[in-house]
Amino acid sequence: MWLIGRHPLFGGMSGTLVATVMAGVTFAAIDSGRSEELNHAAENSRNIVRIASSDIARNVEIYDLALQAVVTGAQEPQTWALPEALRQQVLFNRATAASSLGGAYVIGADGRVAASQNGGAAAGVLLSDRDYFLAQARSPNIGLFVSKPLFSRLRGGVPTIALSRRINGREGQFAGVALLAVRLEYFQHLLARIDVGRHGGVFILMQDGTMLASKPPGLRAVGASYADSPNYAIISRRPSGTYTGRSLVDGRMHIYTWEHIGNTPLIVAIAPAVDDVLLPWRRRAWFAIVMTVLFGGAWVVVSWVLAFALRDKAIAEGELMRLAVTDPLTGLANRRALDSRLASEWQRAMREHEPLSVLFFDIDHFKIFNDTYGHAAGDDVLTLVAERIAAGTRRTSDMAARYGGEEFTVVLPGTALESAAKIAEKIRRRIESANLAHSGSHYGRVTVSVGCTSCNPPQGGSAAQLLAAADRLLYAAKEGGRNQVKAQWWGGEGVEPANTGPQAAA
Repeated sequence: MWLIGRHPLFGGMSGTLVATVMAGVTFAAIDSGRSEELNHAAENSRNIVRIASSDIARNVEIYDLALQAVVTGAQEPQTWALPEALRQQVLFNRATAASSLGGAYVIGADGRVAASQNGGAAAGVLLSDRDYFLAQARSPNIGLFVSKPLFSRLRGGVPTIALSRRINGREGQFAGVALLAVRLEYFQHLLARIDVGRHGGVFILMQDGTMLASKPPGLRAVGASYADSPNYAIISRRPSGTYTGRSLVDGRMHIYTWEHIGNTPLIVAIAPAVDDVLLPWRRRAWFAIVMTVLFGGAWVVVSWVLAFALRDKAIAEGELMRLAVTDPLTGLANRRALDSRLASEWQRAMREHEPLSVLFFDIDHFKIFNDTYGHAAGDDVLTLVAERIAAGTRRTSDMAARYGGEEFTVVLPGTALESAAKIAEKIRRRIESANLAHSGSHYGRVTVSVGCTSCNPPQGGSAAQLLAAADRLLYAAKEGGRNQVKAQWWGGEGVEPANTGPQAAA
């Protein structure tokens, strides 16, 4: 509160920053929700495509087994010597009677119907021009052939695709075609059961781009080619996949998911519209945005009002804190308390003829640290250094104080130079071991330099002189390379100074 009162701009900006961060988190969550909706839609599409593909593949497999049975029966000469009813049972016993099946036939080498599942031959109907007939006649190893959509000449023009296999004679010559006709209604009924949203689509086409069925109906009729479509160019290149593209039918963005069906030339694809997929997400997103703007804006307003309301109070409290004996940032004694305590300890040491030691600490390159990392980080460093210094002075008679800025002082009553130097070195190591990054120091971390001095207070001397002697040793430590302790007895006895730390070790 004091900091906000002294710096209302900081308080208002802090509130604004908090609101901005919360808004950022909300918008990130909204964006993440959008991705999740799209991914969920794509996964649902893959599942639907797998189910539809499996259904078609299973039926094609059943039809193919029936065709193979027809071929086996048709290639046996004895079959054609049987009565018509029995021959029909032998040839078409395995052919399904499903409503989607338009019939099973044996087409002779002349292109005319030799036998049919329902009995009777279609007199006068010639099928030798059909693509399935020509393909089987030309290639003895073509296997199962799926024709393009056609209007059945045997079923009154019903839209159909033909599944066929070649029938060979004894010498391997072409002897006709085994044919199963599948109504296109089968594919349309399959697609009708799939829900793809208001603007979505689902379709089945052949590998050459011929459309077999679609929902909703496409711009072109069933049986038309979509080979010139950009989307088909992508779908035809890979056996399965998912991508987002624009539809030629409605101009909307769709999530296309497709799969090539087994060993058939068929492709099933589903394309829900991105607008349909994201509709629930958009509703949630607008609600979240409105709430974020309202509450975030209120938070910002309150932050600025509170900051300026506390300004006058903080100024008055700041004046009282300036007169107090505790440093508000570090919790250590302040300069006023230090001067008073050091003077009293000097008098006591003179009376009791005990040594008195002073440690003077300075954070190395602290201005560079502040310029690099900011004052908030600098305050954190001051707090940590203060904590480490306080932790290194365990006796109740010892006093740690913030001298000013990045400088700290420790008063050690009844402590000789050797012990004081050990305490200083212990504190220095603890601060260094905190490993606070400092790119402006060649040590790469926050360090301190320490001046350490002790004396038996002489007549005519003063505590201020002792403190000044520690200050001179501090600067000697800095000039010697920093991150070290310079220790010397003060009082004219001529004892050589000692120093510890990395530079001393070197």
